Amino acid sequence: MKLNKLVIASNNKKKRAEIEHILTNLNIAVLPASDTTFVDVVEDAGSFAGNAKKKADAFMLANDCAALADDSGLCVSALDGAPGVYSARFAGDSATDADNNTKLLHALKGVKDRSAHFICALHLSIPHKTNITAEGRVEGLIIEQETGDTGFGYDPLFFCPELGKTFAQSTAQEKAAISHRGRALRSLQQQLT
Repeated sequence: MKLNKLVIASNNKKKRAEIEHILTNLNIAVLPASDTTFVDVVEDAGSFAGNAKKKADAFMLANDCAALADDSGLCVSALDGAPGVYSARFAGDSATDADNNTKLLHALKGVKDRSAHFICALHLSIPHKTNITAEGRVEGLIIEQETGDTGFGYDPLFFCPELGKTFAQSTAQEKAAISHRGRALRSLQQQLT
């Protein structure tokens, strides 16, 4: 299926940039942010997939074209999967990345099991057509102090064994090759061809 135009259903500039970078590598054209009607969507679904669908549907209606939404987050084993769908607001509704990272380190103080994974649920809403969903996941460990200065969110704390470093120490290309978002977008691309 060929899409004539696609909007990224996100108000998060860093997330949009990462998705656009991966979509460009997959030869999927994206409508520029300057030509996109943005929508505030309350992410109150109980799952990543539910939140992604809410965002994609809202942006599709507002822009009258296909809309791709991502909902993703960090799930820590020792915290019973938290922060999960609350990853962006783990330390409160107006929390910064630094606030969330500080709270995560505090919650894991003295905890030996530091296993975690990032998960990404994608939802592509297409006017008058069947919607497409995809999911990606990457396993890792939460280290004890922030390391690296690229990426965003929990990237400085997420050590990826496949890369041998944190996401925040990785280039955009390295991260896209194995990240939860990269894997989900490649899965989506396979469904579009």
